[in-house]
Amino acid sequence: MGVPQATRREAAPYSIPPSPPTTLFADGIRANIQPSSSLAEKEATPTSKGHGVCEEEWVTCPVCGRSIRGTDYSVNSHLDACLTRGTKRKLTQCTLLQFQFSKQTRTEASPDGINDEVVDIAHKEINCDNEYSSALVVREDFSGSRNRNICTSDSLDDSPRYIGSSTQVLPSKSTLLEGTTSHKGVGPGNSYICQINMDGLNEQGNNDVNHLITFETCIVGRRFHENIELQQGARISMVRDPENAMDKNAIKVLYADSGCTTMLGYLPRELSKYLAPPIDNHYIKCEGFVDSLPERPHDIVPVKLVCHKIIACAEKRSDDDLVLESLWENLLAAIIKTKVHLSRTTKYQKNFCLMIEEVMSHHSHLFTREEKSFIGLFSSLSDEGQRLFIRLYTRKGPWFQVSNITYPEVQDTQKAIEELQLAGYIYSFHSSESPFTYSMKEILHLLNVSEMRQIISLEVPKKGIKCARRHELVNIIFSAYENGACPMLPKKVLEQVGACIRISSSADILFWRVQRLFFLNGEQDLSAFLLVDLGMIKFPDYTCNVSHQIFQDRSHFLEYEEAIEMAQIMDESLEESNVEMVIRCIDIADNRTCTTRGKAHPSTSDSPPQFFSSFSASFVYSKVLSLGVSVFEREHRYEDATRLLKGLLRRITSDSRRGYWALRLSVNLEHMNCLNESLSVAEEGILDPWVRAGSKMALQRRVLRLGKPPRRWRVPDYANSVKRKIKEVCISGRPLTSELASKNVYYGYDGERCGVEQLALQYYADDGGGWTGIHSESGIWMTIFGLLMWDAIFYAVPDVFRSRFQMAPLDFDTDDFYVTRKSLIECQLQKIHDGMAEEILISSWELHMGTACRGVNWERHSLSDLRAAVSCIGGRPLASLCRHLAMDYRSWSSGMPDLLLWRFLGDRGEGEAKLVEVKGQNDRLSEQQRAWMLILIDCGFDAEVCKVRPLTKCP
Repeated sequence: MGVPQATRREAAPYSIPPSPPTTLFADGIRANIQPSSSLAEKEATPTSKGHGVCEEEWVTCPVCGRSIRGTDYSVNSHLDACLTRGTKRKLTQCTLLQFQFSKQTRTEASPDGINDEVVDIAHKEINCDNEYSSALVVREDFSGSRNRNICTSDSLDDSPRYIGSSTQVLPSKSTLLEGTTSHKGVGPGNSYICQINMDGLNEQGNNDVNHLITFETCIVGRRFHENIELQQGARISMVRDPENAMDKNAIKVLYADSGCTTMLGYLPRELSKYLAPPIDNHYIKCEGFVDSLPERPHDIVPVKLVCHKIIACAEKRSDDDLVLESLWENLLAAIIKTKVHLSRTTKYQKNFCLMIEEVMSHHSHLFTREEKSFIGLFSSLSDEGQRLFIRLYTRKGPWFQVSNITYPEVQDTQKAIEELQLAGYIYSFHSSESPFTYSMKEILHLLNVSEMRQIISLEVPKKGIKCARRHELVNIIFSAYENGACPMLPKKVLEQVGACIRISSSADILFWRVQRLFFLNGEQDLSAFLLVDLGMIKFPDYTCNVSHQIFQDRSHFLEYEEAIEMAQIMDESLEESNVEMVIRCIDIADNRTCTTRGKAHPSTSDSPPQFFSSFSASFVYSKVLSLGVSVFEREHRYEDATRLLKGLLRRITSDSRRGYWALRLSVNLEHMNCLNESLSVAEEGILDPWVRAGSKMALQRRVLRLGKPPRRWRVPDYANSVKRKIKEVCISGRPLTSELASKNVYYGYDGERCGVEQLALQYYADDGGGWTGIHSESGIWMTIFGLLMWDAIFYAVPDVFRSRFQMAPLDFDTDDFYVTRKSLIECQLQKIHDGMAEEILISSWELHMGTACRGVNWERHSLSDLRAAVSCIGGRPLASLCRHLAMDYRSWSSGMPDLLLWRFLGDRGEGEAKLVEVKGQNDRLSEQQRAWMLILIDCGFDAEVCKVRPLTKCP
């Protein structure tokens, strides 16, 4: 778990604190949670072109809050800049703790093409703010159950629910956000949507609640529509929008006085849920008027509505009237239980408050009394104080010039700064301060190039400085400051930057810790709210059933956090080629693995799940040591690498990485000419149940190579299996050039340049047998597996879902995934074996289209291709492959053959499939690829290797 800039009190003395991450602001979360509606939302998304929107309309950017021209080009370009500029680099657990420690950009956690999709979403007539309306508080018998990614609750109490003595269930959606964003307190009575008013509008002359009801509500979603000049008292009408992609109960609000029934927005989602059914059954008629005008163009609009119950004639009444009467009763009960609460809280503010509330509800034992008190101060801040702090927290810093801090939702910036400073959330400096106690290098980054050139020309005693790069200018001024050659330099710099503020170390550390506990990973931050808000990502429906704490106590958590700091330093030191710091990190990690927790303990009914081990300090240190092994091997320090590997194998006895460690140990011992020991390590590794897939295959091949007489006379039982020949096909190709760098670029059958995989696809489509196929490697198989096993992946297993932003359960990469769902998985595999795979695939696609799931790529693979592939593969091979993935997803989720080919035979719809690994002229199968090919052959697949050779080399 990453840590913020300042070094906390418990941190190790070697800590080099990183910077907080860049976070995009989110106004709310669609589908999964429903925050209260707001009168003062400045974080608007691009304007829709529908409903008479002028292309020259000015809209508000959801990221920076600035007004931009509402054209395709302007909106897309501006959002692209906003979503990518000023990124704070705070390394994440996902970046640090991958198996091969490969770098991964922040955008990989998000869907591709985010900026291109923003405008497309804005062009759709979607009911966005409908999702953000205040929660309609109703009795459970009227609201029904809520099957989303948070658990249902039997009451409207804000406190967490407890089942029995150990199971902790998150509050229901109607209570999670109620009152969490107001500095006046938290409680179920603070957030409402409607207020009944029997003495208001009565155009029909009938004030009988049995036939007519008047109530107050608001119009949301106006940011997607043009800025119409409203008039107080203007008439409005309601029209159903059943085709709305985000809410099938959506109700559009039309400006009846405009003469062209221009759309104003939508009714709040929770109100539409009760109004839509009687409207669809022509049982009520709704109309109303604008009650008051909003302060800003795209704020929500308070309105009054009148619902008339249409009375059927006596001869037309039927049993269906009982159903319709119940709909009316539900609507009445919902409205009577509520009142208007038009909060002026912004949505990114609500998200931040929600994050704090949930973390303090479920992880309060990890904070001291002083820390909880400090975090609790946030709720007592004014709205503007909260907004300013969140803005600063999510910006690149650490210092900010007061003169440049302007936000439309913060009217009195100076007052908010004073409030935050008094609370200890920020601190500041002025040019008059003496002595200067802050980092000069951090302050210099506030200056632009021209300002730094001016200071250099006046103060730095160097002539002819012509460098133009920013970092060079910073280094020149900083060097002059360090050596004391320019006594007046600090004063000149401070006068130039003026008054500045930054987030305090305590606030930075604690809120970064809160954020990590909320998301439980390093790849997500508050931008997850924005991605959902903009429709970029939709998370699955699942139940969060919490029965064990991930971190048993504060010391356990601090050990883990300290280990993340170490990984952070290791990663940065490698980037900077700081060999001395890298070696120091390796030594400290090696020592800490001997003393930290995380070793396997006997499992009992009350013990935490095994997959929680990934949140232990020993797990993180083992990642650091694995990286250290690679460092030592690269420098040919095989003795040091061997020492680390032996320590890892001795201390960590239950981990799927043991195969990699055993293989590297055997290889390094061979480099040291310790052949007997290398052979013994390989033989022991083969017997280890945690050594699997490619690593096991590689060790078996090493035993066969090293274990020849006289070292070993007995031939292992697996010798024949490992030595099996894999079918090979050789095709010729005309290379683009003879240069080594372009060895895998060829001219295809169509004369165009292509890679070896595309060349092979053309061969198989023509001379190779008329196959249809795709180049996907493991991608299409992960998509097929995710769709076929969707119900098992998101099955309600305790402790595997802890956050509303998960794309897979926490145990997905562990043996626990199959063990805890064995009966369900085997039942699904039997259906696949019996030929029902295509039916399951279609159903899963239609039910979950677009929902984020680990491994599922909705854009790359079409349903028609998936259906064709599944149909041609057949039930038995597909079920066998899915079983391997379910039992050990981590080991088998990579290394699949490059091509999946299929073709239909005759008119009966029968087909066959082929898997092909394509290799260029100097390529060969890796051990993981070889293991996959043999597994596929055993499962009944037709698998082969296609070797592409230049024309002169292919026989």
